[in-house]
Amino acid sequence: METESLRMVEKLAEKKMKIFKQSKLRYLARSALASMFIGFGVIVAFKTGNYFYLEHSPLTYPMAAITFGAAIILIVYGGGDLFTGNTFYYSYTALRRKIRWSDTIKLWCWSYAGNTIGACLFAFMIFATALFKDASVNGFLLSVVDKKMNTPVIELFFRGILCNWLVCLAFFVPMSMKENGAKMFAMMLFVFCFFISGYEHSIANMCTFAIALVLHHPGTISLGGVLHNLIPVTLGNLIGGGVLMAYMYYYVNKPFMEESQQDEQ
Repeated sequence: METESLRMVEKLAEKKMKIFKQSKLRYLARSALASMFIGFGVIVAFKTGNYFYLEHSPLTYPMAAITFGAAIILIVYGGGDLFTGNTFYYSYTALRRKIRWSDTIKLWCWSYAGNTIGACLFAFMIFATALFKDASVNGFLLSVVDKKMNTPVIELFFRGILCNWLVCLAFFVPMSMKENGAKMFAMMLFVFCFFISGYEHSIANMCTFAIALVLHHPGTISLGGVLHNLIPVTLGNLIGGGVLMAYMYYYVNKPFMEESQQDEQ
């Protein structure tokens, strides 16, 4: 039964809330860390995938998807506060009336702001390294960004829903596992599933777009394209984490959680 993991979700949300109340700046910094960790995953994935992209290999996306899993391990074990995971943690805890909805929305906004700051800082550092200066290195990244910025809004919205459903499961399912090796394998497997499926993750996109914009890029990649993608994807991510994860787990486990709470009393 997932009730033990759900208690861990509550404790984690309450801990994050405590950090926020103690220092908003510290919370913002933790959020910036999370998107920079995702930035590392983005770089590894697109640098790896580019070798196969240049050869027109069918392994381009699978190899990028496998290596992108490093990002979630960095966030879980390195510390960080990711907006997409928070849509689940805070929503579930608010449904359980452990934190207020007004605080939940506030925490979403702060973590999203911190993630944005981290993505921009990481993009600047990558630009300073000149690792993507050569056009032969950035072809795969720019081709993916171009497609993301020109996908119809409704498709982006539903891809965002499915993406964060999987990403939240990648954080949630390993909570019931004891061994770190098993946890890391499960997390990487779920991340591989969302990447290879073509779903849309708002913060991963944010990091990828920021990097693409500081490179020499075609006119089809623009700030307008960023908004075209991020608005529907962010809303989709909210529904994936807040409804398909938080509300569904709250609803199906409500009798068990109430029963265990009475036993504790």
